[in-house]
Amino acid sequence: MSEPVFDKRDQLDKIASGLLQGEQIIAVYDAIGVGTGFLGLTNLRLVLQDNSFVGKRTALTSVPYSRVGAVSFVSDRNMLGRFASSSQIAVTVGTHTYEVSFRGDDKAKHAHDVILWHLVH
Repeated sequence: MSEPVFDKRDQLDKIASGLLQGEQIIAVYDAIGVGTGFLGLTNLRLVLQDNSFVGKRTALTSVPYSRVGAVSFVSDRNMLGRFASSSQIAVTVGTHTYEVSFRGDDKAKHAHDVILWHLVH
C-alpha cells in the first residue's frame, strides 16, 4: 500500500499509535470548524477526533465502515450538482451524523470516495 496522505504529522501519529494488526492508514485530513479535529481513514475504519466534549475534552471515535449508513457531500444550495466542489462531507452512523469540513475540495472528495468504496464493496 502507498504512503498515507496527511495534513499534520501529529494527527497521523495519533492514528498510527492505535492501529490494529494489519490495519493501514489511507489518509488523515485536518478538519476545520467546530467539533471535529480531524478525520482518519484506514483500510478498516474511519477515525474522528471529536472536540465537542465539555471541559475541553476530546475523543477519538472509531467507526468500522460496516456501521456507516451513508456518506454525503454537503454544499449550499447554489453548489448542488457540482459534487467535486464541496469541501464538507456528512457521515451517518446509526442516528448520528458527523459533519466534517476540510480545507480544499479535493480532500472532501477523496474522503467521500474512500468511505463510499468501503460501503459498496
